[in-house]
Amino acid sequence: MKRFRIHKEGRTIIVSLVLVIFVINVLVFFYTSHWAFAITLILTAILLCFVTYFFRNPVRILELDNPNFLIAPADGHVVVIEEVDELEYFHDRRLQVSIFMSPFNVHANWYPIEGKIICSEHQSGRHKGAWLPKSSTENERSLVVIETENGIQIAVRQIAGAMARRIVTYAKPGKQAQRNTHLGFIKFGSRVDMYLPLGTELYVELGDLVRGNETVMARILNAEDAAAAVQSEKDSYKH
Repeated sequence: MKRFRIHKEGRTIIVSLVLVIFVINVLVFFYTSHWAFAITLILTAILLCFVTYFFRNPVRILELDNPNFLIAPADGHVVVIEEVDELEYFHDRRLQVSIFMSPFNVHANWYPIEGKIICSEHQSGRHKGAWLPKSSTENERSLVVIETENGIQIAVRQIAGAMARRIVTYAKPGKQAQRNTHLGFIKFGSRVDMYLPLGTELYVELGDLVRGNETVMARILNAEDAAAAVQSEKDSYKH
């Protein structure tokens, strides 16, 4: 039987919530009716269970021989797969793959691939629904860029949602991104975007449910293979 673990980002919140719930229930017990106390007790118990469940921290260890495999950085559904102009860091054409996390998903984020962290930036912004396309560029977000041993760069963007009010990013420039390690955590509903080189071989489709640090989402091609794949796609358009 697996042991239920609480993520470190939720421990202070849960302890504070327990104290608040205790005070509320004591006041209701002494100053209102027994029915009011029973209802309050049930509602606050449900709230505590939800918050505790939200901050669960499952142990997931994945062993892979191929360093070019890209692993899902988060739990959720794939809501975007499209080529876009990435204008905040790369300033070129990229393949965007986005995962939407509902409040019922695990909200820890993992490194999708190993390499050197060359950028980690946080930007303030709005808190629109994380499923909306404009959330990638208008919401509060944090960008992490990883460079693999082959010199290929990918970006992971943590995006706050309508409920999310804090993005936690552990990645630091100059450090190593390692598999089976948390990149960060987003609190209460959010989204993760990945910006991959064109020609990346995808193993997922729109609507697919993925699990962080478990689902193999893609294979990053080396520079020669990627260039050949892009050229082949251009040739297919000509015909």
